[in-house]
Amino acid sequence: MKTLMRAAALGLVLTATAAAPAALAQAAPPAADTMFRATTLNLSAYGETKVAPDMATITLGVMTEGKTAAEAMQANATRMAAVMASLRKAGIADKDIQTSNLNLSPQYKYQENQPPLLVGYQASNNVTITVHDLKKLGAAVDASVSAGANQVHGISFGLDDPTAAENAAREAAVKALAAKADLYAKATGHKISRLVSLSEGGGYTPQPPMPMQMYAKREMAADAGTSISGGELKVRIDISGLYELTR
Repeated sequence: MKTLMRAAALGLVLTATAAAPAALAQAAPPAADTMFRATTLNLSAYGETKVAPDMATITLGVMTEGKTAAEAMQANATRMAAVMASLRKAGIADKDIQTSNLNLSPQYKYQENQPPLLVGYQASNNVTITVHDLKKLGAAVDASVSAGANQVHGISFGLDDPTAAENAAREAAVKALAAKADLYAKATGHKISRLVSLSEGGGYTPQPPMPMQMYAKREMAADAGTSISGGELKVRIDISGLYELTR
């Protein structure tokens, strides 16, 4: 009799344990159902503004040759010192002049069926300058060429402070996003209930250097002033928004 009662009790416990997960599963709302309780609209848009640049960077350099490495480097150092002095005289601050490349390489003469013949050395020194007043840019280039610079390559334009341009692009992006959301809502027979989330991507990116290379002669600057035009820059902001719709 005791054995029978124990078996019945054990069967009751097992039944209750097996039924508990099933009861919990029925009580918990399906996760998928919550995802579709609201109709949402996920869109992206961008805003763009055009603005004149107010600064520029340009790379200037000196290339010299000599029979020995020391001769090539000494000639380069002498001429580069004159170029640096001319840039300072043109109004370029020391903090806006940065050495971007310094190179010394042997020069060989190649003949068929003959080993390479060392004929000398070539030294080059480039500096990248930042000009915050574009009216000084042409004069700075001319002054450096007159002082001995014989390489000019890589110019890019930018903004000292892009905040105002970025904010104008943000406002344009939000207006474009709202207009697109309104269009989709009307097309599908809905109304915009609220903006659930908004995210931003992109932003101001300095213009990459334009492919430009010039090997200058010292007489060039005396003939005519260098004319440089900055044109316009495009500042773009990309945004994404999630809207909730109602009928």
